Amino acid sequence: MVLLILSMAGCSSNDNEMNNNHSSSSQTAVLEFKANGEDFVRQGFTSKDGWDISFDKVYLTLSDIKAYITDPPYEPDSEEAIMSSDYPSLPGTFTVDLAEGGEEADPIRVGEVAAPLGFYNALSWQMLQAPSGEAMGHSILMQGTACKDDKILPFKIGISKEYQYYAGEFIGDERKGIVAADSPADLEMTFHFDHIFGDGELPADDGLNTAALGFDPFAELAEKDQVITEEVLAEHLSAAEYQQYLAMLPTLGHVGEGHAFAVEL
Repeated sequence: MVLLILSMAGCSSNDNEMNNNHSSSSQTAVLEFKANGEDFVRQGFTSKDGWDISFDKVYLTLSDIKAYITDPPYEPDSEEAIMSSDYPSLPGTFTVDLAEGGEEADPIRVGEVAAPLGFYNALSWQMLQAPSGEAMGHSILMQGTACKDDKILPFKIGISKEYQYYAGEFIGDERKGIVAADSPADLEMTFHFDHIFGDGELPADDGLNTAALGFDPFAELAEKDQVITEEVLAEHLSAAEYQQYLAMLPTLGHVGEGHAFAVEL
């Protein structure tokens, strides 16, 4: 339903050829933008502190989505904006539910544009507060259930922070962003929610788990129909725990396993 940090090294000669064709060809094909919460959202997972988390809804609001052809390839580690004046852009603001569909559901379609042919190896977007609807005032609103031992806790967690993301090439099982004649392509904005809660399948001393807050602090605050916001967490967490939580929020956005550079808006 639409109410709507590392990239691969160097382009091959074929990549450069596609990029050069972009500047001289007026032919276009469909470039689709998708959002993905991965299996963590669709199937649920176990947090680093042993909570089995399942999601009913994960609302995410996106805007100002742009695809780029960059040569040399954009590197998010540069911590700079993507410098390009030539890009297809998807106008509008979109609220999507990353938990929509079953456990094997495809990533959520956000929208599409007619893009000149070429290899789109960079992507930018904004994560904004939803202007209306159930998620209004939140850039992300998570609703689900967490279970541990004999405890079953419904929860709602709202994030109001807004970010501008800049990312390089999608890193995953298949290459994305290659727009060819009569051959549509897609790009994906991926969100890693294990960065907040940790991953019980990884060792406790794994870097992801040492950085993640876990679910225990949320469990202590979970009350039916009460949204756990940054303000609530700031009041109840220690200063160190709260800063740990805030530090993870800009790291949620990825392109597959490729990292992104985030700037708070």
